[in-house]
Amino acid sequence: MPYLFGLCDGHASNACVFRVLQGGSMTTGYIRYRSEYKYQLASDFRVSIPIRPTDDIVTDFIELETNGRLRVMNGYAWDGPSGPVIDNRENMRASLIHDALYQLMRNGELNARRTRKTADKIFRDVCKEDGVSSFRANLYYKALRQYGKPATSPGNKKRVRRAPGQ
Repeated sequence: MPYLFGLCDGHASNACVFRVLQGGSMTTGYIRYRSEYKYQLASDFRVSIPIRPTDDIVTDFIELETNGRLRVMNGYAWDGPSGPVIDNRENMRASLIHDALYQLMRNGELNARRTRKTADKIFRDVCKEDGVSSFRANLYYKALRQYGKPATSPGNKKRVRRAPGQ
């Protein structure tokens, strides 16, 4: 493999790399990551929603303007639909919007008490727009209303992991 070769005294040599590997670490430090995500956005996504914060909200991957313009940026990672909802093309946009809004609630950027019901309605309505039957979309909505509240709690932020371990 190409990364096994190194330069030692100006000459490519496996023996030289072997000595480096034997003599110490090739890398230093560690990485920090979150592992609960399944999808990553490949381009920015914009949509107008009926949630209007008093001030613009700007995070690394989400922006929500006071006029309700939501922008989820390239690179945003989310876990897709949860619970009884099966991941498919008909609910992927809804899950993206919903997860971004719930993340803003978890992080204290949006007041969950005032915005969670609207976020759940947006999920239902976008599911319908994208081909989910009204019956099924309403079931999803009822499940969100009954079981979704803990996902807005700051205590449920995605845990940051470390590798190699501590």
